[in-house]
Amino acid sequence: MKIDKTNGKIQGIHSISSPNFNNRPDEDDISLIIIHGISLPPGRFGDGYIEQLFTNSLSVTEHPHFIELKNLKVSSHLLINREGVLTQFVPFHKRAWHAGESKYKGRENCNDFSIGIELEGVDDIPYTEEQYLQLAEVLHHLIHAYPILSSHTITGHSDVAPGRKTDPGQAFDWDYLHQKLDIQQKIPIS
Repeated sequence: MKIDKTNGKIQGIHSISSPNFNNRPDEDDISLIIIHGISLPPGRFGDGYIEQLFTNSLSVTEHPHFIELKNLKVSSHLLINREGVLTQFVPFHKRAWHAGESKYKGRENCNDFSIGIELEGVDDIPYTEEQYLQLAEVLHHLIHAYPILSSHTITGHSDVAPGRKTDPGQAFDWDYLHQKLDIQQKIPIS
């Protein structure tokens, strides 16, 4: 895995361009990583609906739950599906629309300075081993590419939007992620 900072993309992975992004106020201020959980419809995996949501191509007639998503414009920088497959939607130096109304350590509008990583999942179903392994690897490379980032600047959507968001939820094992990240950080990046 290699991050090309000139175009803000991870080389050699699946990429789908989302129109739901704009410029950051300061594209060098990437100082937070927000972990999310998402499934469409809730509790169902692998149907391609997340990708459709992030590209504004989700048909609201496909499922009754989707009606409330009509006209919603959201994205994330990355998605890790249940099998651990990584897809990029927005370059890292651009502002993806993932956190919404949010605040971290006194700073509002977390989209301005964060990278959003969506995990296909729900709050109360354990995430997969493949997701933890892929997430730890991508976090290792992001921390290497963007020196302001560290293992201490990784948080959940629920932490930046308390009361409004609950993801990645109680099924997400933060300790296990940090164990996997500690292992990854011992691997040199060339």
